[in-house]
Amino acid sequence: MVLTDIKALTFDTFGTVVDWRTSIIEDFRAFGKRKSLKVDWEAFVDEWKECYRPGMDQVRSGKWPWTTVDRIYRKKLDEMLPRYALDGLSEEEKTRLNRAWHRLAPWPDAVAGLARLKKKYIISPLSNGDVACLTNMAKHGGLPWDVILCAEIFKHYKPDPEVYRGAIRLLGLEPHQVMMVAAHNYDLKNARSHGMRTAFVARPSEYGPNQKTNLQAEEDWDVVARDFGELASALGA
Repeated sequence: MVLTDIKALTFDTFGTVVDWRTSIIEDFRAFGKRKSLKVDWEAFVDEWKECYRPGMDQVRSGKWPWTTVDRIYRKKLDEMLPRYALDGLSEEEKTRLNRAWHRLAPWPDAVAGLARLKKKYIISPLSNGDVACLTNMAKHGGLPWDVILCAEIFKHYKPDPEVYRGAIRLLGLEPHQVMMVAAHNYDLKNARSHGMRTAFVARPSEYGPNQKTNLQAEEDWDVVARDFGELASALGA
């Protein structure tokens, strides 16, 4: 199936384009080895990640002023460090740990798939991450974006409509000309509600070996693909 009216693809990034969990665990293990630290880094990273949605919900509800994801993670990191006997780290070390989100590795199929798609479509993240984070991540991982769109630009987090509608507006396109690509069914459901086309690419190990959600497409998305290569083929790229 070729959807000939699509002009641009926007991508959820954390989990869909990059393997955040493996990347951060490996980053922290290397740090721990250099510092001779005995920490269960898998447990640490999994607990750290738990602040992501609640922190954004605090912003979305108006309980917090606009707070970037980088800042949400840093607040949680500062809370966790003493419990893991890491409160002796320097400010420079804490900053480096928090910026692990800027150094994430793409899934093995991501860069080649994006390169194919870029030849035919405008491609951009549409992420809850920050501009600096997504820019640094693209440089680190070789992600060939045409433009960076994200929550920080709109001062709203997904699934607020301002994010999806804002991306469509800035791209100068009609909703049906923009396809949202994600490994998360909720993201696609919200994108579809604003008239966007949808593509599901499963990432069944995003949360590790015991992942229980988003293992398969839950609705009749326009495209369901195993990876970005299959997505590119489905879209004639």
